[in-house]
Amino acid sequence: MSRSVVTVDNLSKEYVIGGRETGYETFREMLVSITAAPFRRLKRLSGTVNADERIWALKDLSLKVSDGEVVGIIGRNGAGKSTLLKVLSRITAPTEGRVEIRGRVASLLEVGTGFHPELTGRENVYLNGAILGMSRTEITRKFDDIADFSGVTKFLDTPVKRYSSGMSVRLAFAVAAHLEPEILIIDEVLAVGDAEFQRKCLGKMKDVAAGGRTVLFVSHNMGAIRQLCGRVIVIKDGKAIFDGDVDEGIATHLSDFDMEAAAKTEWRWNGTDAPGNEQIRFRGVTIEGDKSPGPTFRPDEAISIAIEYEQLARLRGLRILLRLTTPLGDVAFATADEDQRDPEGSPPGVYRSVCRLPANLFNAATYNVVLSCRIPPNNVVKQFELAQLNIVGSPNSGSMSHQDWPGILCPKVEWSVNPVVPDQIGP
Repeated sequence: MSRSVVTVDNLSKEYVIGGRETGYETFREMLVSITAAPFRRLKRLSGTVNADERIWALKDLSLKVSDGEVVGIIGRNGAGKSTLLKVLSRITAPTEGRVEIRGRVASLLEVGTGFHPELTGRENVYLNGAILGMSRTEITRKFDDIADFSGVTKFLDTPVKRYSSGMSVRLAFAVAAHLEPEILIIDEVLAVGDAEFQRKCLGKMKDVAAGGRTVLFVSHNMGAIRQLCGRVIVIKDGKAIFDGDVDEGIATHLSDFDMEAAAKTEWRWNGTDAPGNEQIRFRGVTIEGDKSPGPTFRPDEAISIAIEYEQLARLRGLRILLRLTTPLGDVAFATADEDQRDPEGSPPGVYRSVCRLPANLFNAATYNVVLSCRIPPNNVVKQFELAQLNIVGSPNSGSMSHQDWPGILCPKVEWSVNPVVPDQIGP
C-alpha cells in the first residue's frame, strides 16, 4: 500500500476582507505583532472590526494524497482551491489545522514570478530556476531542453523587457516544467500561451504524471483534468464536497454552479445589442437534449441547437456556422446549415435553423459552442462563444474507465465477432 505524502487535517484559513495577507513572520515581525496585539484586541472590542469583515477561505478541510497519485482539484472561483495550494506550498500559513508533506515540493502557481525585465532570457532562466529551487548545475544540465521547449532560443540573449508577453510566459513555463520534485503543485498554468504551446504544456504535464510523481492540479479545464488525473476533489466554500472518480467529480462540480446560470439553455437578444451586423442579427439560441434539459448531457443522447436570426436584407448563399471547440481552442466539430434557401437569395425576415447532434458521438468533455455566419463572397460575421456543452459519464458501456476512451469523438460503432470455420482458412 502506498504511503501518504500529503496529509491535510482540519485545515482552516481565515482572511480579513481588505486586510494584508500574512505569511510566516520573521523574529522582528513577531515582536512587532506581539506589541500591537493589545491595540488590535481593543479595536475589535470597540466594534471597529466586525465579524462580517472576516471570511474563511478554507474551513475544516481534510484530505490525503498517496505517493504517485495525480489529483485534480476543482471548484468555482473563490471556492478555496488556490488558497489550499498556497498553504501546501508554504506561501501562506494556516489559521487552524495541520499540514504534513513528505518529499521535495515544487509549485507552479504564478508562471513568471521572479523574471527581471532588464536581464536576458538566458540570465532569467538561471534566476527563475534558482527561485524555484533548482541548483545551477541542474539548470545548466537542462538548459538546452528548456530553450527548445520554450521556442525562444534565438532571443535568449535579448533582455526580457523586449519580449512579447507570450514569449515571456513560454520561457517561464519552460523553466518550471523542467523541475524534478517528488510533489508537484500546479495552479491553472495550462492556460498560458497560444493553442500550440498549450498542447505542448499538456503533453509535458502528462509526462510528469506518467513519471510516478505526485501531482496536485487545479484547473477549470475539465478536458485537462480528465486527461491528467485519476482522482478528483471538488471544493465548495472551503470544504471538500466530493473526493473520488473523475467523471463523477466533474459532474458534481458542474451541477454545483449557480443554478440560474447552470440551468440556462436559452439566450435571447433584441435590437443593436444582438450579435451580427447590418445584414443579419442573431435573435436567440436554444439548446436541449432528447433525454435531459441540459446544459449537462450524457453521451448517449441527441442534442438539438436551434438558432433564430433576422435577415435585414435579401442574402444569397447565407450559411449559419456552428463549431464545438475544446477548452484549448481545438475545433472538435464544425458544420453549417443545409442549402434549403431560394437560390436567388432569401428575402428579409426571421428564420430558424436547427442542428441536431446525434447520440453516441462525443466523448465526455466540456465543449464551447461557437456561432457565426458566412455571407458570400467573403463576409464572415465575427464568431462568438455562446455557452458550454458538458458531456459527462462513460461514453460506452462496459467495465472500462473514462481513461480508456481517449479522443474528442467516441462514436458507438458496430462490431461483429465470429469464429472462423476451418475450411475457410486460407493456405
